[in-house]
Amino acid sequence: MILPIYTYGNAVLRKKTEQIRADYPELKTLINNMFETMIHADGVGLAAPQIGLAIRLLVIDLAPLAEDNPELGTFKIVMINPEILERSEEVIAGEEGCLSIPGIHETVIRAVQIKIKYFDSDFQEHTEVYKDYIARVVQHEYDHLEGHLFTDRVTPIRRQLLKSRLTNIIKGKTSCSYKVKIA
Repeated sequence: MILPIYTYGNAVLRKKTEQIRADYPELKTLINNMFETMIHADGVGLAAPQIGLAIRLLVIDLAPLAEDNPELGTFKIVMINPEILERSEEVIAGEEGCLSIPGIHETVIRAVQIKIKYFDSDFQEHTEVYKDYIARVVQHEYDHLEGHLFTDRVTPIRRQLLKSRLTNIIKGKTSCSYKVKIA
């Protein structure tokens, strides 16, 4: 089922999320719905707050990038209750966008490499190290679980320049090809 994506200004996007347990109601259905919603919106990642749930769950599927980056095309993951354990001191700037902030793309500085602990959809624990683009996407989605948006990470001058565009998103003055839930 395709769910509406909550846009900038919705309070749930600013909440620190709660951990979930293996007996979370209809977890597998929720995960499938999140993937379906993300794919329908042409995204590569989606965190639960973006569909209105303040829980520690995110999904990523980099298959849409396979044509230009074959090494990314097979990366598909569910992370439940993730916790970033380490971030490299080395950082890199890269452009980011977000389904919850339609039409805005900005340069964001992220750690090149991260170490993260999480549970998969079967509640098996994993600890992995990711780098480069995968690390960027994981950090972006992880930020959602902490109540942060990528626009929080741009320079103060860029944030000021974005103010009117963000206000327009709050007012519903934006166009998307997917269902949204306006603040």
